[in-house]
Amino acid sequence: MRRSEINAALREMEEMIKEYRFALPPFCHFTPEEWEEKGHEYDEVRDNMLGWDITDYGLGEFEKVGFSLITLRNGNLALKDKYTKTYAEKLLYIKESQYSPMHFHWNKMEDIINRGGGNLLIRVYNSTKDEDLDKVNDVHVHLDGREVVVKAGTQVRLTPGESISIQPYLYHDFEVEEGSGPVLIGEVSQCNDDNTDNRFYEEVGRFPIIEEDEAPYRLLCNEYPAAK
Repeated sequence: MRRSEINAALREMEEMIKEYRFALPPFCHFTPEEWEEKGHEYDEVRDNMLGWDITDYGLGEFEKVGFSLITLRNGNLALKDKYTKTYAEKLLYIKESQYSPMHFHWNKMEDIINRGGGNLLIRVYNSTKDEDLDKVNDVHVHLDGREVVVKAGTQVRLTPGESISIQPYLYHDFEVEEGSGPVLIGEVSQCNDDNTDNRFYEEVGRFPIIEEDEAPYRLLCNEYPAAK
């Protein structure tokens, strides 16, 4: 991705957040220049990859496969003694043209919440013992305190305010219902580790390869300079 595309995506998400009056923590507003001056008091942000994020799943087609997000809080499974949080929270922004590929988590349980905008479609499958899609057995899903049984491969529709609980080993993807507009998504989960706990049905990457065609608007969560 070009840096100009990343900057535009971050600004677009920022405008959606303002529209729905979701206040962000101070570190989300730091400029790249301000990050150069931040000391070890912000090690939790650096070590746990809090802040702005862009994923195109390494495919180079962000407008088709990918979305923008912010990790607001997180623990660290590799540094449990230093960072003792067992939970995480994210905001995600996805447009009608975008898609998040089919995957499950071996350990993490999460709630995916439609915080505002259009309608979110989440397709669900159980996993077989060999981690393939179970296209036969029904799926038990939990929607805001209500248990529903759906056919394998059903797209569960979440309107603003609605949520779904995603259990470990539950395959899911998500996209936006056509014509309903972009969606601001909340994610509340157990501790998040993208390096060890994501099982994608088809192999994908994570961070985009960046072509620097302009200065960064915000640093991404994998770009922070070391503390002085």
